[in-house]
Amino acid sequence: MNFSYWLGYRFFSELARGLYDFRVIGAEKLQFSGPALIASNHDSFLDPPFVGQAFDEAIHYFARKSLFDHPLVGKVLRSWQAIPIDRDKPDASSLKATIRLLRAGKKVLIFPEGTRSPDGKLQRAEAGVGLFIAKGGAPVLPVRIFGTHEAYPRGAKTLRPARITLVIGDLWQPDLASYSQTGKDLYQALADEVMQRIEGIVA
Repeated sequence: MNFSYWLGYRFFSELARGLYDFRVIGAEKLQFSGPALIASNHDSFLDPPFVGQAFDEAIHYFARKSLFDHPLVGKVLRSWQAIPIDRDKPDASSLKATIRLLRAGKKVLIFPEGTRSPDGKLQRAEAGVGLFIAKGGAPVLPVRIFGTHEAYPRGAKTLRPARITLVIGDLWQPDLASYSQTGKDLYQALADEVMQRIEGIVA
């Protein structure tokens, strides 16, 4: 964990526990070594750092590619181990970067919905996440975060009082041979499966 990541981690740790009574349910399921794609629902800009709070190790994130065009923001995001991604069309560079990290035993956070929910309800997963699941070959850890929509919803200008809880699901190793679909249909099926697993997580 580099110094910049540690500073961000400590800041959001104080925010999470001091303002939002942040809790992690199922933390024992995080006690595994090796790579994983961490798949979470997405309601707020608070989601990445709050999910990261559950892990003792530094994890990697995706961030919208256009954010890296800003010199200062781009520098901070890179120091926080963010991976640039085109939200509308994941490109080869983000896929290769993710595969490289997974092969190195790292954990990467993905949001199957692709963007923040406008109303706090789960959205359909984008097929692109299925591509990462299929090509990455790593197990998938579904998690679900509750309360961030109330704390800082899309379009909000200020933080709001709420209780935030992260619930850890069961580690899932997709068996690609069990799917009859191929190509984009396979990727969508994998994306749908991971969203179903997230939906099945309750606080």
